[in-house]
Amino acid sequence: MDNQTAGYYNAGHLVDFAFSVLKLNGLDDEKSRIIAETLVEADLMGHTTHGLQLLPAYIQELQTGNMSKSAEPEIVNDKGSAITLNGNYLPGPWLVHKAIDVALERITEHPVVTIVIQKSHHIACLAAYLQKVTEKGMMIILSCSDPQNKTVAPFGGTTGVYSPNPLAAGIPTQAQPILMDVSMSATANAYVKRAYDEGEKLPHAWLLDKNGQATDNAASFYENPPSTILPLGGLDSGHKGFALGLLVEALTNALGGFGRANETDKWTASVFIQVINPASFSGNTTFTNETQYLANQCMQSAEARLPGHRALALKQEQLRTGVQLYPAIIEGLELLSTKFKVTLSGS
Repeated sequence: MDNQTAGYYNAGHLVDFAFSVLKLNGLDDEKSRIIAETLVEADLMGHTTHGLQLLPAYIQELQTGNMSKSAEPEIVNDKGSAITLNGNYLPGPWLVHKAIDVALERITEHPVVTIVIQKSHHIACLAAYLQKVTEKGMMIILSCSDPQNKTVAPFGGTTGVYSPNPLAAGIPTQAQPILMDVSMSATANAYVKRAYDEGEKLPHAWLLDKNGQATDNAASFYENPPSTILPLGGLDSGHKGFALGLLVEALTNALGGFGRANETDKWTASVFIQVINPASFSGNTTFTNETQYLANQCMQSAEARLPGHRALALKQEQLRTGVQLYPAIIEGLELLSTKFKVTLSGS
């Protein structure tokens, strides 16, 4: 899938394009701009299944009304350092950025600020939010679950129960931050769909078919009954990924107060955001001394690459040379360009 020729596009032009299309579909300037920037940030960092690939689907959700345009988030509970919000199916990137802004405001008064959002719409790429916090010397833990999605089976089972449940974290150091974004499953739904759409096999046997056999056949994901995505760790140590998947379920759906027990049929996200101020613990200097020491030790071991460093390097390169969009993304954007008469220009 990666050997196809892809076009290069100026990042600013892509943001403007997405902004215009979103605004034409009823979103205000602020929401349109934040979503556009978040999607392009994902592509800049190389997360090509969770960036502009999502724009056509988001537009469809706006048109059907499944993604709210003008509702307001509601406060379910506010304890100062712990906040629960009802997102009313507003755009996920906007909700997450606004929640992070609140957390960064309140972190001056509290050592830790935790915000949980129920009934958000999809929040795109988790890695796209992390630098906003680490550049202020703070640590962030971010996770989400989709209560209507059941594509991952419990370890030892073959029936889907929960979603891939990514867990992300941003850790400041004295140099580049450590940025991680890892699903608690062998792969993500979007990656399986891309392989299926292109008639290709997955790189590894990341799925479990109805007979309990591991398979790389993406088409089995769309059979009846469907295959499921294996927990992180696969057949060998998937019990660990299963346990982590349950942890994410508790942090998101359970703390948020809306989840699988509610049996929603909407594309939904339950979101957990926690911002931690190292100054309130051992202190910023001792914290970054430790994280930088560990980073140095890791990089000296067979030239290991730390989580997020490749993404940050790719981002800087693509800001200079243009964003190399995956071919399927270009096709989707060109359809939007024709439909809404918004020019999609290259680099």
